[in-house]
Amino acid sequence: MKSKMSLFITFEGGEGCGKSTQARLLYRRITKLAIPALLTYEPGGTDLGKRIKHLVKYSRITIDPLAETMLFNASRAQLIEDIIKPALEKGTVVICDRYTDSTTAYQGHGHGLDLSIVKTVNSMAAQGVVPDLTVLLDVPVEIGLERKKKIKPDRFQTQSWDFHKGVRAGFLKLAKAEPKRWLVIDATQNQETIAGIIWQRVSKLLPG
Repeated sequence: MKSKMSLFITFEGGEGCGKSTQARLLYRRITKLAIPALLTYEPGGTDLGKRIKHLVKYSRITIDPLAETMLFNASRAQLIEDIIKPALEKGTVVICDRYTDSTTAYQGHGHGLDLSIVKTVNSMAAQGVVPDLTVLLDVPVEIGLERKKKIKPDRFQTQSWDFHKGVRAGFLKLAKAEPKRWLVIDATQNQETIAGIIWQRVSKLLPG
């Protein structure tokens, strides 16, 4: 059972949006206040998750969108059971770099997989663990991909332009459907400005 003192924050966005950087900055800021916090990520965070991450992001084999969805959720189920749920039960602030919304945006809106199937599989893996706050760092596709040019591309970065446009549109649609859970930020702003906007929202949710 989730503790009343715990807080679950997820970071979402397309390629090159800067979410991993902002997740780390938030984690550091919270821990400096001596508040118990945990930073994790998807796919990964466990031994199984790390193996799945390598398979779905860097292998050269062809993976069907439904198979991708299953693999990401296998990683997620293990992460929730081993890491996220125990931390939340202890009253820890959990920050996760990507969660179920990424699967909906990438495999559902990006690849065109039936959204009802994605929702069902996501729900099974999540086991009722829903974020208290989801931060969406929104950036135009061309800017995001340009930012990642110097990094070895994975299977998703090399997808078509239409795929990435679909992913962005999917995230924005999810945020519009649940405005109370989402914080949408223009990720073309500088790092400090973005961190300040996030902190303004998160500081109001922190225990104590």
